[in-house]
Amino acid sequence: MKRVLVAGACGRMGERIRHWVDAHAELEMGAALEAPGHPRLGEEITPGVTLSADPQAALAGADVVIDFMIPGATLDLLRAAAEAGVAYVTGTTGCSDAQRKEIEALAQRIPVVHAANFSVSVNVLGWLAREAARRLGEGFDAELFEIHHAAKRDAPSGTALFLAQAVAEGQAKRLEDHLVLERAGEIGARPEGAIGIQTLRGGDNPGEHTLYFVGAGERLELTHRSSTRDHFAQGAVRTAAWLIGQPPGLHAIETVYGLG
Repeated sequence: MKRVLVAGACGRMGERIRHWVDAHAELEMGAALEAPGHPRLGEEITPGVTLSADPQAALAGADVVIDFMIPGATLDLLRAAAEAGVAYVTGTTGCSDAQRKEIEALAQRIPVVHAANFSVSVNVLGWLAREAARRLGEGFDAELFEIHHAAKRDAPSGTALFLAQAVAEGQAKRLEDHLVLERAGEIGARPEGAIGIQTLRGGDNPGEHTLYFVGAGERLELTHRSSTRDHFAQGAVRTAAWLIGQPPGLHAIETVYGLG
């Protein structure tokens, strides 16, 4: 059995990840980590595993980390994991360019998967988005809509940006040159080749994304709706099992799921 360190183990995602680690035939909980001052520190949250705020001690009991935290906390733990030689799976979104570059650099020392979304169906949607953009061509405008729960900190979602990047790849262009995140006031006609993302926040929605390809007199819609976090957590656990024993490097989630 390979041992998993779940970072943010008592959060909404952490709880579901712990559930799916327990259900996995080849994995077991090795350690559980939370922020200093968490009210459950010192509690045995699964048999033989006590909730800790000490990254070095937690990493000593792990073969792989699974983390869905905020960027700063992720990088702190990833640096420690690189020193300890522990593989790392992270679903943290909202990273700056500098933070993404540091993740890439640390991945030269240990195997890492950094993905916006671990749902198999969302990653299939990314493949479909790329193919649809390529096959439909310039006669269809691409727009994305996403909604998440009120507590989500970053906008647009990492998944929306992942889908927008897939569209840009299908259209053979740089997303940075065509991304539109805001529309207000007298903005003029839609720029040629724009890829727009609109964001809603509210309630407890785990995530919903719709990609529109809008043509003359017709449109194609590709939608993914989440009702739980289980498919995200289950995918992250599946990825962790795959990652153990892989060579150092930043491995693509598409490779894990056979979509690359």
